Parts: sequence; structure tokens; C-alpha cells
Amino acid sequence: MGEHAVLITRVAERQWHAVEDDRVVGRGDASRRPDGRIFVSIDAWHGAVFDQLADAMLADLPKPLYTVVDEADLDLTSNWERAGFTTRRREWEYLVPTDPRVTGLGSVLPPPGVTMVAVGEAEEGPLRTLDRVIRDEVEATVGWQEMPAEVLPRPDGATLLDPSKYAVAAQSDEYVGLVRLAPVTRQPRIGLIAVRSDRHRRGIARALLAHVLGSLHRRGIETASAEVNESNGAAMALFEGIGARRASSNLELVLR
Repeated sequence: MGEHAVLITRVAERQWHAVEDDRVVGRGDASRRPDGRIFVSIDAWHGAVFDQLADAMLADLPKPLYTVVDEADLDLTSNWERAGFTTRRREWEYLVPTDPRVTGLGSVLPPPGVTMVAVGEAEEGPLRTLDRVIRDEVEATVGWQEMPAEVLPRPDGATLLDPSKYAVAAQSDEYVGLVRLAPVTRQPRIGLIAVRSDRHRRGIARALLAHVLGSLHRRGIETASAEVNESNGAAMALFEGIGARRASSNLELVLR
């Protein structure tokens, strides 16, 4: 870094600065996710500064530590690997068409006895009950930590903060499946699609997708996005089967 030494300072409980000649040349941050895991990030122009920030942060923080990188960013990935991080999981981001002529979902109907409830129209009580059932089922298998960050449990255990973002499938006066749709400008994001385990293999997830994507298409929205853990073969097959294509991928790295 030239003739001036770089000084690493912890400026807040979860924030570090790298300072050279009275200029901030790098920043490090740590944040605790709702599930309790600590995620770290570093913004530095030079690899040497990144390494110094990483050394200081890793010495101060309890392990395990996590970070997320765009897999295409080879330099950043290499920096974290140099600090000892390894890949924990890969998450694909899909671009999902909404046109039923492309998805092939135009003729898809819900199974007999199942009805669709549009985004924002679900009753909060039954929706929270379904969310709890699905969360327990996921916890008993792959673990809820495999879900996208925005659906992780909060300190009070809640995983459903905004009922207006959900469409649901209803059967016999109860909810049996849900889709979480984040209203991102121009390209809404499907953050979660799930069906109760005792209603699997009946076409409910496909019908939910047909309902939600069809409603987006009627509003003039051509594509949505979705993030899928590469270990979730069923979800990948569901999206790829309707013409979704992989646009990018993120890696979740861990230091244990």
C-alpha cells in the first residue's frame, strides 16, 4: 500500500475501517441474520487491505461465520477462500417467464377441491398456521436455514411478516400451499413456494405457479425471478420445466 501503513480499527460493534494516510481504504461489516448466523462483508480495493480487514474481523468474531458472493466474482471469492472460507451451498437465480404460451401453464387447473387465493387476499390466521406447518416440516428435513434469507425466522420465531405477499392454495377450509411474491419493481421475485407434505405430488405447486405467473402476465410483467438452492432438485425441475433459465448463481461460504 505504498509508504503509509494501513491501520485497522473497529469503529462500531460490527464495523471495521482500514485507514491509510487519514483516508478510509476499506470497510468490513458483520450482521446477524434472523436465524442467528453471522454474515460478514468486506469492501476494499486492494487484496492486501482485504486480508488485513479479514484478519482483524475473524479474530474478533465468533465462528462459524458466513458470507455470500456472486459466483462470477472470482476475485472476491478468492479473497474469502484465502481467509479460510469454503463453499457451503450454491443458489441459482432463475429468470421465469410469465407468458402461459411459454410456460405451458395456460391449461393448468388446480386439483379437484383446491382453489387459489390471490396475492394479498389470504386470511392471516390460516396462513400463519400453514407457515408454521411447512416450517416444521422443513426443519425436520433439510433445515429452514436452507431457505432464502427473507423467510428466515425472526427472534420471536415468526417466519411470516407480511401476509400481503402471499398467494395460497386452499382445500377443505384450510390452506395447503403457498407462494411468496416480493413486489420488486419490474421483476417480482418468487421468494418461496411450498406445499404441505401430505399434499405433495398432486399438482398444487404447479397450479400455484400457473396462478401467480398468469396474474403477473395479465399485468404486463414479462418475467419474474426466483432463487433455488441447487440441492433442491424438485424446485429446479419445477422451474426449468416451465422454461425458466439460469441467469446467475451465488455462493454461500462458511468459516467454521
